[in-house]
Amino acid sequence: MRDITGCVAMISGANRGIGEAIAAALHADGWALSLAARDLASLQASVSRYRRDQGPAVTLHRYDATEDGAAERWAAETMSAHSRIDCLVNNAGVAHPDALEELTEDTLDEMWQVNAKGPFRMIRATLDHLRRSGEGRIVNVISMSGKRVRGTFAPGYAMSKHAAMALHHSVRHLTFPDGIRCTAVCPGYVQTDMTSGFGVDPSIMIQADDLAQALATILRLPNTASVAELLVTTEPETIA
Repeated sequence: MRDITGCVAMISGANRGIGEAIAAALHADGWALSLAARDLASLQASVSRYRRDQGPAVTLHRYDATEDGAAERWAAETMSAHSRIDCLVNNAGVAHPDALEELTEDTLDEMWQVNAKGPFRMIRATLDHLRRSGEGRIVNVISMSGKRVRGTFAPGYAMSKHAAMALHHSVRHLTFPDGIRCTAVCPGYVQTDMTSGFGVDPSIMIQADDLAQALATILRLPNTASVAELLVTTEPETIA
């Protein structure tokens, strides 16, 4: 397993849900963290739950995937604070489960901006730094909705997540010779506030901490054992 001492991971949407769980797991493993969210107060409260007086450095940044220049600003702030970037976790996302007839252009545009264009911009802003790492890592938190379409549920969300999956595999092939390894994390329903209104029994949902621990293990694997996709579900799936 890799020694990640001194390595720096950037995590978007780190103030709640999956992002908070990933941040806590990586911090416990020894990663220094550059964490970002739209709501800095929420991010500060989140970090206070797991950061200790002694441990790797943690810096907090405001990042909104819909704002021009946000990716470049956060990457520059991270380099100023940490002097290196070894891992990018594109976790920030938005979900609107609107049916086709109710889906508006504005809602679709928001999901496209955050779920597809956000990771695209962040990867471009950090790519040179990840290449210099020699063992850079890119994690795209996508969804099982990026692997299959389930009935008539949330077509706009699935569209944006399928686009994110296409980006993921394009970047994976492009950066493999540079020592960068890319993993798409594709969970089914995870018990977070985002899924609380979806009408699914919370008792059958994936726990965010379990997902984060699986990813933390993958990020310690050497370049000779890369994981292109991590599919995590609580029920049998048909993946086409």
